Amino acid sequence: MTDRKVGLEHGLTNYGDRDFSLYLRRSFARSMGYSAEMLARPVVGIAYTPSGFNNCHRHFPELLEAVKRGVLASGGLPLAFPTISLGEVFLSPTSLKFRNLMSIDTEEMIRAQPMDAVVLMGGCDKTVPAQLMGAVSAGKPAIGLVAGPMMIGRHRGEWLGACTDCRRFWARYRAGDIDAKEISAVEDRLAVTAGTCAVMGTASTMACLAEALGMILPGTAAIPAVHADRLRAAEATGAVAVRLIGSNLTPNRIVNEKSVENALRVLMALGGSTNAVIHLTAIAGRAGVELTLKRLNELSDTTPVLVNLKPVGNHYMEDFFAAGGMGAVLRELSPLLHLDCVTITGESLGERLASDSDPWVDRSIIAALKEPLERAGGLVALHGNIAPKGAILKRSAADAKLFEHEGRAVVFSSLADLAGRIDDPALDVDPADILVLQNAGPHSPDAMPEAGYLPIPKKLASKGIKDMIRVSDARMSGTAFGTIVLHVTPDAASGGPLGLVRTGDRIKLSVKNRRIDLKVEDAELKRRAAAEKAPAAKPNRGYGKLYAEEILGADEGCDFAFLRPRIGKA
Repeated sequence: MTDRKVGLEHGLTNYGDRDFSLYLRRSFARSMGYSAEMLARPVVGIAYTPSGFNNCHRHFPELLEAVKRGVLASGGLPLAFPTISLGEVFLSPTSLKFRNLMSIDTEEMIRAQPMDAVVLMGGCDKTVPAQLMGAVSAGKPAIGLVAGPMMIGRHRGEWLGACTDCRRFWARYRAGDIDAKEISAVEDRLAVTAGTCAVMGTASTMACLAEALGMILPGTAAIPAVHADRLRAAEATGAVAVRLIGSNLTPNRIVNEKSVENALRVLMALGGSTNAVIHLTAIAGRAGVELTLKRLNELSDTTPVLVNLKPVGNHYMEDFFAAGGMGAVLRELSPLLHLDCVTITGESLGERLASDSDPWVDRSIIAALKEPLERAGGLVALHGNIAPKGAILKRSAADAKLFEHEGRAVVFSSLADLAGRIDDPALDVDPADILVLQNAGPHSPDAMPEAGYLPIPKKLASKGIKDMIRVSDARMSGTAFGTIVLHVTPDAASGGPLGLVRTGDRIKLSVKNRRIDLKVEDAELKRRAAAEKAPAAKPNRGYGKLYAEEILGADEGCDFAFLRPRIGKA
């Protein structure tokens, strides 16, 4: 027997006799119909995540075959293995609660099974960050393949893209502008193909950031899910996975301080999802890189918004792909980027951009750096006595008229309280008020759902009010819009000052000064804190117990404490 450790010879099951272990493994592999020649090849594992509860990944069986073609043609043996799959709208209380579980599953299966490299097939919001987190921790050569966005639908002459347009039409329905029959017709036409949301929501944002980090093939972030190029990208990804075998191009090398800053620049230029701040913080944290909100603001203030896509602009992901995609964005941003960052192909980012074969760009969708859509980045971090460790505002999707505002708080103590009172005709609320949602952060039983997009109270929506300031420790979908302060940290459930806000208090928002403050004396806040009830009992078993004991705040990416290495300064 040989001592060479390639393919199936990796990580042998321990029976106390290595040669017997290899003999037994090959015997069982033979039962799957493989020849000895195939079993001698290096192995490319394929983390495969289709699910009946994940519409975004409906086309993965066809993509898998394309990945396998690329692996086989390049001399490898492709072996697919399942992991958890997180379908955004099919999970309770929220998909974020299970992102870390998927990352554990991914990391441990990469480590435990005999593979020389791995392809990470993901797409729906939390799957890409979960896979990148797991792959960074596992430390084996890995390359991502994203699902790609779905194509747009049409309704009465209008384009429809999940899920920005679903929110737009739902707001009209709540306001009484359209009836039940029309909202039902819209429901039928919002999501018409496989793939992720058709706008620059969290899934598309994370796909673009994966490309900016260098973890997927150049030019593949925005290819529509049902486009033939998506299959060609899958085949090419399989081929590159074979070339990664034996290299030092591991995710924990590619994800570093410089590549994380590049990804942050791209996030700002895209006007991308607020969720990406949490995910990028978690991915960076696995590589020992600290992402601070101070640095986020510095990069945001020096990175313009370049991309005209919903929910910030007017277009859709298929338009972005046709307009030049990530290659065009990276070329525009190149004076601001670390071009020496290595990518999954072995090229530096600078070399990748210099070799672009088609530098054409549609300026109606991707603006020039010198003529941006907005001079400052899409996201801004806020601090103040209501958010000592920070909060996030997507200013590119907000109403600038509300950026400097002081208003009366109208407080909802929980999601149940919000659901029970937001449409009550007797609710005491005015358009100048500030809606506050408590106990919806990562330490709450609801585990930080996308509930920060508080609906406009029906009594105001029916009068044409479309936006007002909303503040919470929750998240919001990357497809949403409005003047919404999110990720308030520490969250209310962990004893943060957000939980001390009462209806009638005054809150002052100043985007210019990067502040959000509760205008209540410290002595009164201390009195309220002393009178707070003891927190609810935590789960005493299963994943719920692990989550409650290990979850970190939004400022640390909502990762689990035990999964992070020692963090160095970025």
